[in-house]
Amino acid sequence: MPDFVETRDTESTLNEQGATSFEQILPAHSAAVYREFQAGRVIVRDVWDNNRSELRANPLYNLLYNHLSHFRTFYEHLGSDLVFNETGAFFFLKESSDDESEEHDENAFRVQVVLLLIGRYFARSGRDLDYLGRPEAGLNEQDLANLGADEEYQDILRAARFEKGLSEALDYLEKRNLLFRSGAGRYFLSSAGIYFLNQLVQEYEQS
Repeated sequence: MPDFVETRDTESTLNEQGATSFEQILPAHSAAVYREFQAGRVIVRDVWDNNRSELRANPLYNLLYNHLSHFRTFYEHLGSDLVFNETGAFFFLKESSDDESEEHDENAFRVQVVLLLIGRYFARSGRDLDYLGRPEAGLNEQDLANLGADEEYQDILRAARFEKGLSEALDYLEKRNLLFRSGAGRYFLSSAGIYFLNQLVQEYEQS
């Protein structure tokens, strides 16, 4: 990821200086955003810094936030909708076509399976789901051992084509910025992961 600092200035200030939207943004920064989306990731406001063991501001999120109009138009020309989820503090791309691709449907299904499995286990252990989004809480080594030893959970993961089990499922979420590894044997959900989990729980309760 390129090194740069963005502050949440308004676009109007930049426009008053006579710069076009493309002149405001370096190609390397725009390419970094594009690579994130092409890899199937959401772009969250805060990312985990392994070196400092803390959440830090994501410069790509700030870039999108500050130049939202530009990037929405840009991705619209590429056939996608740039969606900003204010509640979960993240951005993601959605196909403009009403017909979602088969690959998109499968990816969404696999994400939902893992999130629901984690949420179900966590709730059954008597903990509030909100703690899944806290670096100091989340899933610990004992949780991972319990999940890995549960045959029902393993069957569910295999049905979602996670042949290697829990470790593969967690990697799947981590690669999409829905989950972070905060240490040896410890994981927590990103703001986007928590948002999607809560949405799934609401849908389940209303069904």
